[in-house]
Amino acid sequence: MNTTPLRARIEGIGLWAPGMPSWDAFRAGQVLADAPARPAPTLLPPNERRRAPDTVLVALQAAQAACEAAGRDPAGLPSVFASTYGDLAISDHLCQTLATAPAEVSPIRFHNSVHNAAAGYWTIGTGSMAPATALSAGAGSFAMGLLDALAQLAAGAPAVLLVAYDGQAQGPLQAYAPSRGLLGLALVLAADDGSGTGTGLQAWLDPQARADTPPAVAAGNAMQPALALAQALATRQPQLCLAGNPCALRLGLDHG
Repeated sequence: MNTTPLRARIEGIGLWAPGMPSWDAFRAGQVLADAPARPAPTLLPPNERRRAPDTVLVALQAAQAACEAAGRDPAGLPSVFASTYGDLAISDHLCQTLATAPAEVSPIRFHNSVHNAAAGYWTIGTGSMAPATALSAGAGSFAMGLLDALAQLAAGAPAVLLVAYDGQAQGPLQAYAPSRGLLGLALVLAADDGSGTGTGLQAWLDPQARADTPPAVAAGNAMQPALALAQALATRQPQLCLAGNPCALRLGLDHG
């Protein structure tokens, strides 16, 4: 087991889940009857919001909220976008179109199908020229996204934005890439030099550890494992373990 942890401070959190469209709602355990059915990040113009897929909207909504909570200019933050499957609804549509009428493939749907679509919308919407990474690691996507962000901090980045999201599976893909609903979680992570505010986080790989069970919020969503960390932050737990790929990622939390 690697006993030398990577460190960070969590400066800002953004979250969007069905019935819980904010970090405050999740932290309070409040399911809002009048919660919006679809995220609406204000950094996108109305026309772009209407055209963007739900996975992009939920990623940007969470990312924007995390940056606002941290008081950070999003344009200056390198970012890591982690998604287990990307946009399964668009992938299903493209597969059906290629099988029945390949000449009718929509260029707009195609460019929204790539795994870095949310990262692209984010950098355009914020005017960011900072590096942006898009990754997938199966059931360990959130843990590996967090590990990537922590590694960037260890390499000298002052702060990094981590955005994790997944959406609804459609058609035959549901049998092979199951995911229900919509979920987005974002963290602004800063280098832990001892002078910052926010929750301290330490992380190390542990091949013997078993992942903690996430709360029932957004049950069935492929990114639900990320909510184990959200729950630990909301309830001020001192430690937890996230499913990784291939090793679990053990976390220690210092809530101050």
